[in-house]
Amino acid sequence: MPAALLVLSAVPLAAGAFRLTELAGGAEISPANARFFASPLPVVLHILSASVYAILGAFQFVTNFRRRRPGWHRATGRLLVPFGLLVGLSGLWMTLFYPRPDGTGELLYALRLLFGSAMVVSILLGFTAIRRGDVIRHRAWMMRGYAIGLGAGTQVLTQLGGALIVGPPSELSGALLMGAGWVINLAVAEWAIRMN
Repeated sequence: MPAALLVLSAVPLAAGAFRLTELAGGAEISPANARFFASPLPVVLHILSASVYAILGAFQFVTNFRRRRPGWHRATGRLLVPFGLLVGLSGLWMTLFYPRPDGTGELLYALRLLFGSAMVVSILLGFTAIRRGDVIRHRAWMMRGYAIGLGAGTQVLTQLGGALIVGPPSELSGALLMGAGWVINLAVAEWAIRMN
């Protein structure tokens, strides 16, 4: 399972590394990246926190490892909660305050607000549940938060599949394909929650 989650994270992590290199190296400013150069803090926080969250988070769901090393699970979880919140909050920050790139309409804007908020709420509910000693609810909420956090990986697949089947996306189909990435991940998380 961690290998599959890491593979799913590979393209967004590589894109994030490219973006950081672009910002650090003083790449040419274009319409596609101008908003990041104008205000780099939220995108840098988003990329760095998402990298930690995606990589370390993948190992939180390995049952045998978690049982053999409960101290590691707790310590890593204490680290992942703030990183996960940073992922969600920085995503909301960019959605609310960055100029919208071409092709980003009201539906995609609303979906980003919805799923970014849902990620933050899921992590907070998972943290609250474990503070009460409710391991089952903790696990379920953290799985939901992580599933939303990995949405970018699945969106690569939904966008690619949509482009192959339908051709270049319109504003509406692009938003629906992005939304499908989050929905697919949440559906898989709900299936996994109910299987255990």
